[in-house]
Amino acid sequence: MAIPRQLPNTITIARIPLAVVFFILLLMAGTYGADDLVMRWVAGALFVVAISSDWVDGYLARKGNIVSDFGKLWDPIADKLLTGSGFLGLAILGEVSWWIVIIILIREWGITIHRLTIVHEQVVAAAWMGKIKTVVQGVALSWALLPLHTLIGLTPWIIVTQVLMIAALVLTVASGIDYVIAQVRGRKTSS
Repeated sequence: MAIPRQLPNTITIARIPLAVVFFILLLMAGTYGADDLVMRWVAGALFVVAISSDWVDGYLARKGNIVSDFGKLWDPIADKLLTGSGFLGLAILGEVSWWIVIIILIREWGITIHRLTIVHEQVVAAAWMGKIKTVVQGVALSWALLPLHTLIGLTPWIIVTQVLMIAALVLTVASGIDYVIAQVRGRKTSS
């Protein structure tokens, strides 16, 4: 069965409104407090579905041999909107330190702005370290967003959340450095 050519891009673009809906639900769950765990479960589950769609669209594009410049550009943007809204929401709710979120967002949007400024010259696809970073961010955010503390206890949940957030931070910074080095080397060889 042939994969429709626009299906991967459609899934990518669908992550953008999902990020907005997720963010609103997360903040609403935080506004209503611990009494509204249902909304928090819904927000967390929506995030998990949305971040999982990143794997689905990439798999379909590769399997159908329909990788496009549009997908290479918009897939990381959709990912950053989704993960950025997760980090921002958790910081607003006081569940993740602002300093972690600020460093991650500066790196994420700095690289995205750079990609957009050079898009007329080349479309830069995500490198392997950037893909690993996105997976770790997705796992860290999924863990932190789902109210698993109701199942395993608050202390273990907080410890695991902090470890995952530090891992996400380290990989985010490392992949940003890797991106900058690759861009500098690329410009030197192409000049």
